[in-house]
Amino acid sequence: MRTLPAFLSLSLGLLVSIPSWSADGDWHQWRGPNRTGHAAPQALLQTWPADGPSVIWSFANAGTGYSSMSIDNGQLFTMGTIDDECVVLCLDANNGELKWKQAISRAAKEDEYLQKWGGGPRSTPTVDGASIYAISDIGTLAKLDRKTGKVQWSVDFLSLPEAQIPKWGYAESALIDGDRVVVTPGGENFMVAFDKETGKQVWTSKGVNETAAYASIIKHTFDDVTFYTTAGPGGLYGFDTTSGEQLFHSPVTGNPTAVIPTPIADGPHVYHTSAYGAGNALLELKSDANGKLTASQQYHIDEKSMQNHHGGVVLVDGVIYGFSKSDGGQWMAQDLQSGETLWQERLRGNRSGSIAYADGRLYCYNDGDGTVYLIEPNRDGWKATGELTIPEETELPRGSGAIWTHPVIAGQKLYIRDQDRIFAFDIAR
Repeated sequence: MRTLPAFLSLSLGLLVSIPSWSADGDWHQWRGPNRTGHAAPQALLQTWPADGPSVIWSFANAGTGYSSMSIDNGQLFTMGTIDDECVVLCLDANNGELKWKQAISRAAKEDEYLQKWGGGPRSTPTVDGASIYAISDIGTLAKLDRKTGKVQWSVDFLSLPEAQIPKWGYAESALIDGDRVVVTPGGENFMVAFDKETGKQVWTSKGVNETAAYASIIKHTFDDVTFYTTAGPGGLYGFDTTSGEQLFHSPVTGNPTAVIPTPIADGPHVYHTSAYGAGNALLELKSDANGKLTASQQYHIDEKSMQNHHGGVVLVDGVIYGFSKSDGGQWMAQDLQSGETLWQERLRGNRSGSIAYADGRLYCYNDGDGTVYLIEPNRDGWKATGELTIPEETELPRGSGAIWTHPVIAGQKLYIRDQDRIFAFDIAR
């Protein structure tokens, strides 16, 4: 394990009891409470006024990057590149006031990964009680004190055997599982768990040696077998959480360019999609008499179907919703069980879109024109019940990039970001 002494230090003090932080309606990690893109239960507007919901506050100094936000007990955590440093920021989620800013690594150099589509951190901080866990775009995993932002320990992914910065920079968000923080440095130790209190390596996956991609890990249990699953260039992988042994592998949603979306696990099924011609696939899980888990492919569809780039998909009442790059780019609904495309909706001027779900509505954030549509999910077609446009776009150069940060719904507010700009909207019902 290697530290970055210019910014980071190992600080291991006596452990104290952790207070109860989380409040109702929180969104404390990537893609919400359960990494499904679903917000916690809360009462929200089902239709919006003609001019959209009102802006509660805005913040203009979040830096460069595509990091989304975590909201927990009235605090907002995100990341950005500011003054040649990769920093974690803490804001008051109710008024946008900056509470603290803490560097966890230097900023990436231009030749460390391809930045034509924009630089800066892509990861979302994970909140766990009194601690924050964050990953920089050059592969620094850091634990920070929630109150002060002080770095308590850090690990450099590049100190691990054969790990290297992915083509577009590290982008996953750390998973907290009990006393572990689980991440994907890639290389010989494709997936690794560290003790969340000390930063010491305690677990590693076996049987996979490849560069990390950009998906984030989820944990799922089926027939008393618990596993971590994520995706890399070689496809979708499942690993036993105890032994680290590879339980299943499906190559069909891998691609050599960029595998980004987080998988979705639902009972005996795991769904995954990616772009660049990969399409989507549904795996069915089964366990034998010895408790060994296997996964068989139920379908794989690679043309005129869901090819999600990086905006993610959500599952609602047996239907997958998200933005597909197929046919020039469009919003799409797909039946989970059969893979059938139920409907498509093209919005000109947008190449991609990110999505979240809360209180019976989809929140569809378009990457080109900065619109957010409030959509009633159904199997029959696109039914909008509200629309807003981001009040102000960033003035920072995006290169060939666009508005790619995912929306967040927490505490009866909608939070959206475009690089250094963050906006909070009142959507309480």
